[in-house]
Amino acid sequence: MPLRRLHFFSGILIAVFVVLHLFNHLFAVLGASRHIEVMEALRPIYRNVVAETLLLAAVFVQVISGVRLARQRWAAALGFWDKLQLWSGLYLAMFFVFHLGAVFAGRLALGLDTNFYFGAAGLNQFPLVLFFVPYYGLAIMSFFAHLAAVHSKKMRSAVLGISPQTQSAGILLLGVVLAVVVLAGFTGGFRGVEIPKGYHLLGGG
Repeated sequence: MPLRRLHFFSGILIAVFVVLHLFNHLFAVLGASRHIEVMEALRPIYRNVVAETLLLAAVFVQVISGVRLARQRWAAALGFWDKLQLWSGLYLAMFFVFHLGAVFAGRLALGLDTNFYFGAAGLNQFPLVLFFVPYYGLAIMSFFAHLAAVHSKKMRSAVLGISPQTQSAGILLLGVVLAVVVLAGFTGGFRGVEIPKGYHLLGGG
């Protein structure tokens, strides 16, 4: 299968999980208990041997194929959307590696439930917050930036009078808004969240 097609199909699988994950994270604005309640309802969908194996395989394919495609297209990326697709994709590749590493280290090595507090730990402890706010914020924005860049190329016609470029800009703006909302939820409206002792000095999700 051509590299682009592998990248495309693995990306679809990852996108389904990311949408579920972000849907869960939006409930953080209602508090930790509500976020955990929704998380426990969603976990049977993706936290099982079959789903996790498929997801990890998709991430592996996505990272390897993404880096190779970026190298092939680097010199030809001239426009805004081309460059945004490359840079957002490279950031996501880095994020996937570190994020999954943190999650599995928390689960397997530290024996922690990687719930709301595992994700919120780095966002509510100084100086870790200085790293984790841009780390998570850029991850959410990069996901939508990547979608927006692909959309700008795939979409050929206007919808309800809205041009493809404007549609892509809307997707990009949605990513910025969701990043702010999720970060606000995990930091108690930027006022801070009390982190249980077992999660101190941790960062992950």
